[in-house]
Amino acid sequence: MNIKKINKYGSLLSLYVAQAIPMSFFSTVVPVIMRQEEYSLQSIGLIQLVKLPWILKFLWAPYIDRQNNTCRDYKKWIIGSEIFYAVIILGIGFLDISQSFTTIIVLMVIAFTASATQDIATDAYAILSLRKEDRSVGNSMQSSGSFIGTLVGSGILLLIYDQFGWKFLLIGLAAFVTVAVLPVVSFKKKAKVLRHHQPAHRVSMKDIGSFFKQQGIMKRVLLLAIFYSGIIGILTMIKPFLVDINFTVMEIGLMSGVYGTGVAIVIAILMGGFIKKWGRRFSLRLIPFFGLMAAIYFLWLTQITITFYHIFVGVALVWGAYGASSVIVYTIAMDTVRKGREGTDFTIQIVITHLSSLIIAVSSGKVADLLGYSGLFAIEVVMCVLVITATYFLYQENKAKAYAHPA
Repeated sequence: MNIKKINKYGSLLSLYVAQAIPMSFFSTVVPVIMRQEEYSLQSIGLIQLVKLPWILKFLWAPYIDRQNNTCRDYKKWIIGSEIFYAVIILGIGFLDISQSFTTIIVLMVIAFTASATQDIATDAYAILSLRKEDRSVGNSMQSSGSFIGTLVGSGILLLIYDQFGWKFLLIGLAAFVTVAVLPVVSFKKKAKVLRHHQPAHRVSMKDIGSFFKQQGIMKRVLLLAIFYSGIIGILTMIKPFLVDINFTVMEIGLMSGVYGTGVAIVIAILMGGFIKKWGRRFSLRLIPFFGLMAAIYFLWLTQITITFYHIFVGVALVWGAYGASSVIVYTIAMDTVRKGREGTDFTIQIVITHLSSLIIAVSSGKVADLLGYSGLFAIEVVMCVLVITATYFLYQENKAKAYAHPA
C-alpha cells in the first residue's frame, strides 16, 4: 500500500473517529453524569434527542450534493462543519449541566446537525476519492473509526470526567474534533474528481423519492433493512442478560464496552482486505454466518450453566459479526449511488439500516419479556437464516462503470 493510500485512509479514519466520540459521549456518558446530578429519568431520556439529526440527515443531503462537484468542494464542507461542530462543543463546556440543561440539549442538537452534515460530505468525499476496489478498505476505516469512537466516548471519557470535570473534558473534546480534521486538510490529490450536474436536473428533494424508483432498488432496500436483524436483538439485550446472570457493572462495562468493541474494531479493519480479495458477493453471503454462529451460541448459553469464559467467547462472536456486517453494508451502499447524488443516495441507505435496527432493538425488549432470552435468541437464529437466504435473492452486484478516479 503506497503512502498516498495510507494518507487517504488515515484521513477517513480520523473523520469517522471524530464523529463517533462526541456522539457516544453525549448519548451514553452524559446520562450517567445527569443521574449523578439527580435529574429525573424523563429528563435523561431527552438526551437521546441528540441522535435525531442523524436519522433526519437524508432530508438535507440533496442540498449538500447540489452545492458540490469535486472532492475539493466536499472538503470545504467537511472542514466547515467540523469547525462549527467543535465550537458548539466548546461552548457547551462553559455551561453548567445542573443549571443550563435545556440550553445544553439545544446546543447538542445543533452540534450533531453539523456532525450529520459533515458525515454526508465525508461519505460523498469517500465515494468520489476511492476506487471501487478500494471502497471495502475505506469502509473498514469508517466502521473501525465508529467503533474506536464508541470505545473512547463511552469509556475513557467517563474516566477523564471523573478526574478533571465537565469543563476540562469538553474543551479537550472540542480540541480533538478540530485536530481530527487536519489529515483531510493536508491530504492533496493530484487530480480532481469531477462530476458536474446535468443542467436539466439539479439535485433536489425529489431525488430522495426517485432513489426508490430505480429498477431493482427495492431488493437492495429490503436487504439493508433486514441485514442486521439477526444480531441487533442480541446486542441490545446482552447487557440486561449479563445483569441477570450476576455480572457486576464493572464486568459488563469491560466485557461489552471495551472488549466487545475492541473485537469489532479488529474485525472491521481485517474485513476491508477480505472483501477486496474475495469480492462483495462472496463476503455478503459469508458474513451473516458469523451472526448465525453468535445467535446459536447465545441460544445454547440459555441451556447451560454459564461461566465467564462462555461470555468471553459469546461477546467476541456477536461484536465480531457486527463489525464485519457494518463494513459490507457500507461497501455495497457506496456501490449503489447515482452520479451527482453520492451523498444523498448513501445517506438514504444508511438511514434505512438505522431505522430498521431501531425497530428491532425496541422490539427485542418486548420479545424478551414475553418469551425470555431463549425465545429472543431463537428468533435471532431464524432471522440469521432469513438474512443468509436473502443474500442469494436480493443482492445483485452493481456492474456499472465506476467513476473515473485518478491513479
